[in-house]
Amino acid sequence: MTGQDYEQAGELKIGQVGVANLRVRTLDVAQLGAEMRERVERAPKLFDRAAVIVDFGGLARTPDVATARSLLEALRAAGVLPVALAYGTREIEALSVELGLPLLAKFRAQYEGEVDASRVSAQRPAVVEAAPQAPTPAPAKSAAVTAVPTVSLMHTQPVRSGQQVYAQARDLVVAASVGAGAEVIADGSVHVYGPLRGRALAGAQGDEKARIFCREFHAELVAIAGRYKVIEEVPSELRGKPVQVWLHENSLHLAEIT
Repeated sequence: MTGQDYEQAGELKIGQVGVANLRVRTLDVAQLGAEMRERVERAPKLFDRAAVIVDFGGLARTPDVATARSLLEALRAAGVLPVALAYGTREIEALSVELGLPLLAKFRAQYEGEVDASRVSAQRPAVVEAAPQAPTPAPAKSAAVTAVPTVSLMHTQPVRSGQQVYAQARDLVVAASVGAGAEVIADGSVHVYGPLRGRALAGAQGDEKARIFCREFHAELVAIAGRYKVIEEVPSELRGKPVQVWLHENSLHLAEIT
């Protein structure tokens, strides 16, 4: 499938901790399944057997149980694992009971307004310290950012596979590398002064002015306010280069920092 995003039956956004939220915009089970299969085939390391929250909040009517079950089966056949429904109406709550899925009232994605307290969760503890906001690693004209915070969260150690660093209501500055399989998340912008090989999510609370900057781009996934790109969608000439990522007219853009 090659249609633009506005033609898709379901809009997939990446929330915190890598959980995807599928907001159903057109209840076409076949098309939704095909779109998800395409995403899995394009980036299997990210989406194969990935946890997905199904959000029916964008529909005028809540689907019946049979249709919802068909959609869940289509998503599983496509290679992902539906794990919950997003909170909505009483009808959606009743549907979640019929389907045997939990109902998540606080999915942390672009259109949600609340997240848990700032944290660093990982297989091994991460060292975090507060520091004044670091300068942007790009020229002023191309790197202008309206930052949410007044003080950034400074992380001085490498972020290793399986680790996650989250900066609530501020920018995140990583003065080291981000390894494959690691996640760096900020409600503001993300600055990585080293190789970025894992996932970087900026504007986690929906700030569309947030940006991502890194000195050496190898990211598995980058997302701003839920809109994302995976490494397979990034021009090969940007890999290994200093790159900035920003959102414009609901589309994610990447460019080399010169």
